[in-house]
Amino acid sequence: QVQVVEFGGAMVQPGGSLRLSCVASGNTVGIYGMGWYRQAPGKQRELVAGMAGYGRANYADSVQARFTISRDTAKHTVYLKMDRLIQEERAVYLCYVDHNDGGYWGQGTQVTGSS
Repeated sequence: QVQVVEFGGAMVQPGGSLRLSCVASGNTVGIYGMGWYRQAPGKQRELVAGMAGYGRANYADSVQARFTISRDTAKHTVYLKMDRLIQEERAVYLCYVDHNDGGYWGQGTQVTGSS
């Protein structure tokens, strides 16, 4: 089993920045990828960014050049730096861990904004 916990959600003004963190614990030996999804109210969950074990990152087109994913494999931690946030990106951000025995999700961390 792998436990996944996200940190860093907050209220952000449009145009602001935020960094999210996700830490995996438990049976971490079989982890080969980590990434971030988000789910806004009334919308489907969507991939934001992912990073495979060999360090290659992929991003949703809508966040390319504004968001940066990074990973500390020794600490089983993945980060998501978000810049120039827009109002529509208020959502629950969920961390996903790819593991040899399947996938694991965190509970999510909320990113909100003032209107």
